[in-house]
Amino acid sequence: MHTVSRKSRMPVSAEELYAWHARPGAFERLIPPWEDIRAITRTGGLADGAETCFELHKGPLAIAWHARHEDHRPAEGFTDVQITGPFAAWRHVHRFFKNSPDTSALEDVITYALPGGPLGDWLAGPSIHASLERTLAFRHRRTRVDLERHARFAARGPRRVLVTGASGLVGSALVSYLSTAGHEVVRLVRRAAGPGEIAWNPERGELEPRRLEGFDAVVHLAGESIAAGRWSVERKARILESRALGTALLARALAECERPPEVLIAASAIGIYGDRPAEPVDEDSPSGDGFLPDVCRRWEAATEPARAAGIRVVNLRLGVVLSPKGGALSKLLPPFQLGLGGPIGDGRQGMSWIALDDVLGAVEHAIFTPALVGPVNATAPMPESNAAFARDLGTVLGRPAFMPLPAPIIEAAFGEMGRALLLEGARVLPTRLLASGFVFTCPSLPQALRSELGLEVDGSA
Repeated sequence: MHTVSRKSRMPVSAEELYAWHARPGAFERLIPPWEDIRAITRTGGLADGAETCFELHKGPLAIAWHARHEDHRPAEGFTDVQITGPFAAWRHVHRFFKNSPDTSALEDVITYALPGGPLGDWLAGPSIHASLERTLAFRHRRTRVDLERHARFAARGPRRVLVTGASGLVGSALVSYLSTAGHEVVRLVRRAAGPGEIAWNPERGELEPRRLEGFDAVVHLAGESIAAGRWSVERKARILESRALGTALLARALAECERPPEVLIAASAIGIYGDRPAEPVDEDSPSGDGFLPDVCRRWEAATEPARAAGIRVVNLRLGVVLSPKGGALSKLLPPFQLGLGGPIGDGRQGMSWIALDDVLGAVEHAIFTPALVGPVNATAPMPESNAAFARDLGTVLGRPAFMPLPAPIIEAAFGEMGRALLLEGARVLPTRLLASGFVFTCPSLPQALRSELGLEVDGSA
C-alpha cells in the first residue's frame, strides 16, 4: 500500500469548511481542470453509505469508478472507499481540524494499491504518486481560494441566482462555484426543464416573466460560439441573433417582473474594441469597427429594457478565458505539448486573457458590488502579445515555442473568423474591476497557466 497526504490551513471555521464540502458543486470544484472526470450518479451527500459513480476519461478510454462514503462525522471528516475502479485498493480520508473559531485545517490522506502488484508499482508507481500529489495541491489551493472569496460576502446572506448558458465552460463552473458558497442556483435552459431548471426558447421568443420572480441576481452567458466554424452570412446572422435576441427577450421579461432582480450580469466580449495593435484600452475607450464590435454593441444594447426598469446591469466584457477544459487553451495545448507551438501570424496582436477562476470570482464580486454598473472588462491586469503568450505557455510546459502559424494559412483556413479571432486583438485593462476592489488570484500569465495546469513551481497549495 502507498500513501500520499496533504494538510493546509483554511481561512474559515471547521464547520464552514465541512459545509463547503457538503454543498452541491463541491465534487465538480475539486476535479482538476486537466482531468476529464464526469459524474454519472450521486446519492446521499456525504452520509455513510452515500455512493458516487463517475467516469475518468483518458484519451479514448472511459474508466468507471464507483466509491462509497464511510466514517462520516459532521464538521470533522468523511472517507471515500473505492468499490470498483482503476486501483487494486483505494481509501481517501478527508479531515477537518479546528484551529480557532475562524480558521481550520484540511487534511487529505489517500492510501492506495496499484493493480499488478510489484509490476504495477514498477511501471506506473512514480507517475501515479506524482499525479496524486499534484491533484491534492490543486484541490487544497482551490478550496482555500474559493473559501476566501466566499467569506468576503458571507455576511450578506445567500442569494437566489438564475444562470443562462449553464452548460458552457464558464456557466457550468459558475453553477458549482456559487452553489458551494451556499447560494441557490437555477438554470435557464433551452430544453425541457428538470429539477432546478426553468425552460425558455429565445428563438421563438418564449419566456414567461412570472417564472423569473424572486431572483436576486441573473447571470446571462448564453450565446452561440463564435469560433465553431467559418463565418458564412448565415452563421454571422445566427451569432448575432443568439446574443441580441436572447438578451433582449430576457431583459424584457425581467423588466416585467413584479419583483425584479437586483442585478443582471450579461456577458459581452472584449471583441467590442476591435483590432487595437498599439495603445491599451479600457471601459472608457471607444468601440472598434467590424463584425465583432457590431455584435458586442448590439449585445450590450439589448440589455436596455432591464436597465430602464431600474435593474443594475453589468455588461461583463470577457477576455480569452483560460482553462484546459475548453476554449483557446484547450486547443493550444496539444501542439504546444508536442513542441510544435509558437506565435500566430507576426505575434504582435494583443491577447487579453483571464483565468477561469478569476472570471467566477468577478461574477460573484459583481453580484455583491453595487458600484459596478455598465461595461466591466473581465481580463487580467497584465495582457500580453500573442508572441509573449506563446513564449510563456512553452516555458510553463517545458517545451520550445518557436514554430509560427503564418497568417496566410490562418486566412485560407478560417477566412474572416480567423483574422478577427487569431490575427487581431487588443490589450484590454480591467480598470473598473480593479477600482471596485476586486483581487485577482492569477494576475500574471505564467501564474494562471501553472494554476490551471497544476504546475505550480513549489507545489504549494
